[in-house]
Amino acid sequence: MSLNLSVRSSGLIRILLIWLLTTASFGQTMLPQRSGILDIGIRFQKTVNLYTENGVTFQYTHAKLARQRLYLGASYVTSRLGTALGSNAIQQDNYLATVGYYFRPNWLIQPVVRANVGYFSAQYGNAIFDDLPSTSMLASPELGLCYCPNFPLKINGSIGYNLLTGAGVTGPGTLYPVFVQTSITWNVLRK
Repeated sequence: MSLNLSVRSSGLIRILLIWLLTTASFGQTMLPQRSGILDIGIRFQKTVNLYTENGVTFQYTHAKLARQRLYLGASYVTSRLGTALGSNAIQQDNYLATVGYYFRPNWLIQPVVRANVGYFSAQYGNAIFDDLPSTSMLASPELGLCYCPNFPLKINGSIGYNLLTGAGVTGPGTLYPVFVQTSITWNVLRK
């Protein structure tokens, strides 16, 4: 009987501990700002099994955009600042317009979903490749987490999937489907 009671109490303690670690009391309560939030920073992106691409990103929200949970933004990432820097790797550019939604705004670590649309361009560097497709539209969902402390810094990590890819004949051969990204941004409107 006592063994059964101790197993139940240890299970209850685990549930209580998990609840305490995942509630809003774990993070610092962040009050919505009266003005908007403008996060500007850098984005590191790695296509799984291919290139590293780095660049810049920004996102903006206002109190009227789903209580500062909905962010509108843009990013530019390029292999010129990644794998192609100082090498003969293919130079490719990604121009993205983004819409992101942050769940659990009072948590220190917030789940994030993001939808990206944009344009992809690759420069193969040799005239013999001119017949190959080198541009494509981009559409990709992302799912990730954001470390959002109670000061202007945000660190966002996610995994994404390019819905429009190619095999080198119907689309660019260097546009692979799965990528991971990390963004480090700073709210420049925070006083």
